[in-house]
Amino acid sequence: MQLRKENILIVDDDVDILELIQRHLQSWNYHTFKAMSVKEAVTILRDTKIDLLITDLKMPEIDGSELIKFVSEHYPKLPKLVVTGYPSFQDALSSIKSGAVDYLTKPFTKDELKTAVDHSLLTSEKDPQKTVNISKEKNGVYGEIIGNSEKINNIIQIIERVKNNKATVFIKGESGTGKELVARAIHYQGKFARAPFIAVNCGGIPENLLEAELFGYIKGAFTGAETNRDGFFQAANGGTIFLDEIGNASLGVQSRLLRVLQEKEVVKVGATKPEKIDVRIIAATNSDLQEMMQTKTFREDLYYRLTVVEINVSPLRERKEDIPLLVDKFLFKYGIEYKDRFMKITPQASEILNRYNWPGNIRELENIIQRAVIMSDKIVDIEQLPEHLKYSLEFSSEELLPLKAIEKKYIEKVLRATGNNKTKAAEILQISRKTIRQKLSE
Repeated sequence: MQLRKENILIVDDDVDILELIQRHLQSWNYHTFKAMSVKEAVTILRDTKIDLLITDLKMPEIDGSELIKFVSEHYPKLPKLVVTGYPSFQDALSSIKSGAVDYLTKPFTKDELKTAVDHSLLTSEKDPQKTVNISKEKNGVYGEIIGNSEKINNIIQIIERVKNNKATVFIKGESGTGKELVARAIHYQGKFARAPFIAVNCGGIPENLLEAELFGYIKGAFTGAETNRDGFFQAANGGTIFLDEIGNASLGVQSRLLRVLQEKEVVKVGATKPEKIDVRIIAATNSDLQEMMQTKTFREDLYYRLTVVEINVSPLRERKEDIPLLVDKFLFKYGIEYKDRFMKITPQASEILNRYNWPGNIRELENIIQRAVIMSDKIVDIEQLPEHLKYSLEFSSEELLPLKAIEKKYIEKVLRATGNNKTKAAEILQISRKTIRQKLSE
C-alpha cells in the first residue's frame, strides 16, 4: 500500500504514548517522526518538512504550549494538534489561542485520534488567508508625523504653539524616533512654510569642515577656498535651520553657534565682518547633553540658549498604539513604489509587529516593512517577517542533574585541580578530608 505524502511529527516525553500514536499513524500510512523534547522537535522542524504537529503540553524544561507558540510564528501554516493527559479548560483555551487546530485528551481511542488528525489536516488545507487593512482613515496624520497616542498629541500641541514664531526649539529622543519629522512639522505647518528649511546632520560632516559648511567662508580662508561661499545659515535666512546631532559639534563650532543665537549674526570663516541673519534654529540630539556638560564637552550657556522650548520624542516601544498607523503608511508607500498597489497584512503578522519593542524605533519598522513588501506578493504575512521578531525558545545549555551528582562532579573537579591533594581540596571546599572521603565513597 502506498504511503501518504504527509509527514507527522509526534512530541511527547512518554515513550508509550509516542509509540502508540506512531503505530496508529503508520497503520493509516503516514510518515512519522518522533521527539521526546521540545528541543529535539525544533531540530526536526528545521531539517524536515512537517505537515502536522502532534504535541503533549506537560513536558520537562520547555512545555508544549511554548512549542505551539514557536511553531505558530516560525511555521504559521503548520497545523497543530494538542494531546494531553492533564485536561483543563484554561489549557485548551490557551492552546487554541496560540494556534492549535484541535485538542485531544488522554486516554483516547484510535478513532478519536483519526478524527482529530483528519480534521487538523483538512482545516489546514481549507483555511483561507485572512488579512486586515490597518487603517483606511487619514486620522492620526499631522504633516509627516503619524500617530494617535497621547505622547504624539502632546508633541503636536507644542508644535501648534511654536510654529508661528521663531523661538529656538530643542528636540531630544533616541535614534530613529522621527526628530527631523518634528522639525519639519514645526516649519511647514506654520506661517514660515514658504521660507527655506535646511537640515544639517552635524554628525555626518567632518569636524574640520563643519564650521565652514555652517557659516560659509571667504576666498583664501583655507587651502581649497578658491571663492567666497555662503554657508547653511545664509541659505536658511528667513526660514529654519535644523541642526541634527548637535552633540557632535566641536567646542569651537559651539562658540560660534552661541554668537548666532545671541547676536543674530554669523561671521564667515576667514572674515571679520558679521552678517545679520533671521533664522529659526531647531536642534536635536540622541546624546545626553547634561552629561556632556559635566565632562565639559558641551557648553552650558549654549545648552540653555538652545532649550527655550523642549520636545521629547518618545521611543516607539512607549507608544505602541501608533504602530498600526505607521505600518499602514509604509505598506502604502512601498506597495505603490514596488508593486503598484496597496499592500495588506495578516492579523498574525500585525500582532508580532505590535509585540516587538523596536530598539531601532520607526526607522527599524520602516526597513522591515520595506523588506516584507519586496518579499511578498499581495499580502504581508508571518513568513516575510525577520526571525528575531518572532517567538523564541531558550534551551538550557547544561544537562540537568540531581544535586548529589553535581556535588560529586565539583569535588572531582577540585581534586583534579589540586593534583588529588585532599588537604588542599578540603580547604577550597571548606569541608574536612573525612567528609571528602565519605562523599566520594557514596
